[in-house]
Amino acid sequence: MALRRIAVSVHTDDPAWRPMLTDRLRTCPALRVTDSRRQERAAVALVGSESLHERSVTLLRDLRDTSLAPVVLVASQMESTALATAIEHGVVGLVLLTQATPSKLSQVVLSAARGEASMPAVLLDGLVGQVRCLRHTTVSAVEAGGGAAPRLDARALKVLAMVADGYDTREIAKELSYSERTVKSILHDITSRLHLRNRAHAVAYALREGLI
Repeated sequence: MALRRIAVSVHTDDPAWRPMLTDRLRTCPALRVTDSRRQERAAVALVGSESLHERSVTLLRDLRDTSLAPVVLVASQMESTALATAIEHGVVGLVLLTQATPSKLSQVVLSAARGEASMPAVLLDGLVGQVRCLRHTTVSAVEAGGGAAPRLDARALKVLAMVADGYDTREIAKELSYSERTVKSILHDITSRLHLRNRAHAVAYALREGLI
């Protein structure tokens, strides 16, 4: 039986990026690059950009509004302050260009196709630190407005915290003695209740609201 390859669409705000990213994807037999002329539906969208600037944010917003495919972003540089913006615009995987070997890029794309987030630990740690420093301000603003973020139970918060620490579904299930199906169900419930797009967006939300 022939291997069913995962379709990946490539999008860039600089034409020079497309052949580079396409060549690296084609080294992985489990992936194939879609033909943009056929308007083929992709399972994962790969975006390449120097940094998160106005053009790249517009590109991410357009993809979020027109496609259900999870987005992997390859960027030359990325500040942790911009990571939350990327996540809010549908990015579930981020690879810095200096680390975007064919093997690494394929690994992150395949993780995105499985519904798993993949972010550089140093940037995620920076985001966590910044958001937690702002936690008191966020909580005060919520109380002053008379509202509150939806409450999550201890189990859901533990799963979210482990996702934020870089654990994948299998590792979370093993650590908490759950089945993988249970972990996926918990994450689906979180994203549905809070009207979030994916687990990466759920982590960003939970951090900003001071839940984890």
